[in-house]
Amino acid sequence: MNQIADLLSASNIALDVEAPTKARLFEVAGSLFASGAALDGAAVAGSLAAREKLGSTGLGQGVAIPHGRIKGLKVARGAFLRLKQPVPFDAPDGKPVSQVFVLLVPEQATDLHLQLLSELAQMFSEREFREKLGGARDADGLIALFRAWQPAR
Repeated sequence: MNQIADLLSASNIALDVEAPTKARLFEVAGSLFASGAALDGAAVAGSLAAREKLGSTGLGQGVAIPHGRIKGLKVARGAFLRLKQPVPFDAPDGKPVSQVFVLLVPEQATDLHLQLLSELAQMFSEREFREKLGGARDADGLIALFRAWQPAR
């Protein structure tokens, strides 16, 4: 198992999301965390937007990993959103994004934050993994894919 699988629950996965802009995407992510983890959805969206202003969290290949620090959060949380239509994200390759992993970490979680981002970057650098995520039919299938992923040795 990997650290990322532990961050996900079915309540924090959304498929076929309608979000034509980054701002709307961040609002949808905030709503997921509000209902699934009892966090302040507006604070989550604001944190993600503030981080995005520092530079795009788009990785390329249709993937973005928006992330933020949340005051009062005790443990890292994750959400996965698959967009119905790709959204422009200023990714290095210029491609719009359709797969989004949102990472929230406690305000002081510097080492953990970097470890999780590194693991996410490894996951999403694998074309086969991205393709499987794109074809998953439901939240349980997505969680199984994240649980099954192993880093290259």
